[in-house]
Amino acid sequence: MVEAEKLIEAKPLIEQLEELDQEEKEILSQVEGDLKLSFGLTHVMSEIEEIQKLSTDYNINATDARKQLDFFPNEYIVQDQTVPDLVKKMRNARRGLKGEQREKMAKAIDTMIDAYADHIHKCIDSITWVTPYKTTLLKMRFNEKDLQKLYKMKDVDIRRETVDALCKYWEADLSQREMAFGKEYSQLQKTMNEAKKEFRGAINKITDQSITKSKRERIEDFVLKAVCENQGINANRIHDLMPTNLYNASSPNTIAKMINKLDIASVDGAYYKMPSMLKKNIWAYTAAFIDSDGYITLDRNMNPRVGLVATGERGKAFMQEMHKSIGFGRMHLDQKSPQDTRLINRLNFYSQDDVTNLLTKCLPHFKLKKSNAELLLELIRMKKSFKKEDWYKDRCDEIFKLMKWENHKDHVGFDWSKEGIYLDDIQKYKDNCKMSVMDSLEQIGTPMVV
Repeated sequence: MVEAEKLIEAKPLIEQLEELDQEEKEILSQVEGDLKLSFGLTHVMSEIEEIQKLSTDYNINATDARKQLDFFPNEYIVQDQTVPDLVKKMRNARRGLKGEQREKMAKAIDTMIDAYADHIHKCIDSITWVTPYKTTLLKMRFNEKDLQKLYKMKDVDIRRETVDALCKYWEADLSQREMAFGKEYSQLQKTMNEAKKEFRGAINKITDQSITKSKRERIEDFVLKAVCENQGINANRIHDLMPTNLYNASSPNTIAKMINKLDIASVDGAYYKMPSMLKKNIWAYTAAFIDSDGYITLDRNMNPRVGLVATGERGKAFMQEMHKSIGFGRMHLDQKSPQDTRLINRLNFYSQDDVTNLLTKCLPHFKLKKSNAELLLELIRMKKSFKKEDWYKDRCDEIFKLMKWENHKDHVGFDWSKEGIYLDDIQKYKDNCKMSVMDSLEQIGTPMVV
């Protein structure tokens, strides 16, 4: 039996999963709504007909249309257990609790059930051809595995057989409402039971093998989980941890070949899981990294400096992958730290072209250091084309002070007078930005009005 304390501690994780589900629901709502409009009010179609209709209605190719239809949610797993199994164990554990502990367990169970109910509704909504019959479907006996089988139904004949069963039940159920018990009532109940059997029969025509992951997919899932739980693990160790059936079907060499597909980085044979955002949108990830563990500044000679910092072997893997993805910059690996702790790894950008290229692409994604980036972009533009302007030196001095302000404004007790910075002047420096002036001098945008 799962320990009651551990199950109670899982409640925050369950609540976090609910929040993630809500975010995913918002992202998919527009696409799902469009799909319902496309398929919900028409006849039952095969997958090929759905793809053709989606391609025609939205003027996209068949590959993109197929991707729009492929959004069935992943299996709901919490602590390596399915939700029904976990709820059953939690209920058993609740029997041995009393008072406040029992109430907390009951709330955790209710939260888990509500989250799983939302997950089931999302699974149904992802099956475009069955969504119009959702109300009747919910009265049938099914589980998450059955919904996967419905999603795997591609042939129009078996889809129509399923819909016929649902409609048969719906018609009988509608006729039975407010009807007194009698012979006709019993006949309708019999019809409803037959419809349920026909529904189960249609589902059983889809084999379990069609929804089971292939052995390669299971190997990939195991490798990914092993790396996430043991950062720095190597291929030999992953292979040793595998269950017998996967161990016999793989080798350290095959594991080493599949890591790139799984967004896993290798440093001297040690594996580290990279965030998927790193490859999906390198500039958004880089901006987030600079916001949290990087810097945007300039030295006293007004040279721009941008850098990312990470420690340890995992940090080294991050820097190498980011350098590879960005395509420029200079790496400094395995540097000693002043505190003589873990080795420091840096990815720095020194040249004006590199800094401009990086900050321009990251600018829309910055949350904390956007002002720093805008100051450097303004400075670089000034240095390239406007050094002879009479306001150049004064503005450089203002940018230097503004950069100091941005980097140290949260430092309690910072000596601003040492840098010749007076806080009353900060807003004036911000308002004196020269980007619009440079636009007009280069005849970009609206000319200045004198």
